[in-house]
Amino acid sequence: MTSIPTTDSLPAYLAPLPARVETMVLRLVWVVVAVNLAGTVFGFWHYRFQLLDSHPVIWPAVPDSPLATLCMVASLVSWKIGKNRNWIHALAFVGNLKYGFWVVVVQLAINDVLATGDPYNWFLLVSHFGMGLQALVIYRYAEFTIPSVAVATAWFSFNDMVDYFVPLVGDYHHTFFGPRLGNAVDHTVPAHDVAAAAAVGLTILGTFLALAIRIRQIEHRSASDVD
Repeated sequence: MTSIPTTDSLPAYLAPLPARVETMVLRLVWVVVAVNLAGTVFGFWHYRFQLLDSHPVIWPAVPDSPLATLCMVASLVSWKIGKNRNWIHALAFVGNLKYGFWVVVVQLAINDVLATGDPYNWFLLVSHFGMGLQALVIYRYAEFTIPSVAVATAWFSFNDMVDYFVPLVGDYHHTFFGPRLGNAVDHTVPAHDVAAAAAVGLTILGTFLALAIRIRQIEHRSASDVD
């Protein structure tokens, strides 16, 4: 049975969750896996019409959140069964952080959930906030190697490109969100720029955090070896 790794004494900006919360999540790993599987199924249901309206060649770049939660499932399971795959861990870390907190930005800044009080948008905000937070436990068992972070950076940069800047087939491929950019038709509205800026910024943030965690872990282990 895989034991729960100890913390690496990372600074709060790299590991903001209390260690006991991280440990609890890892102890309840199969519950977390089940929740993410449920979220993945719901996510694909949510994207069903957009997938049907998209060319099959671009399908992998359309259902962003459910693919991120599926990566979380793969990351947790691969760790738990002792078959760690660093590239899966990196995809899960950057993907859940990116799309989890991206939806929070969208609901607050674009869909104005605080003013509208729309129950469905509140559900999306809360569930995706949890999705972003769960990414912050992955460092406990993951090795964010340079090749693995390169895979995540390449994939999510590609997603940003086809979502907001250079669509491969037809129109831009970002998720539809709210009435201010409901049908992805008018890309001159400010909502498009806000969503694009949040997506690109979170890709950069996720990449930076993964590499910074790797550096601090190496420094910590080197110091421990010297002691």
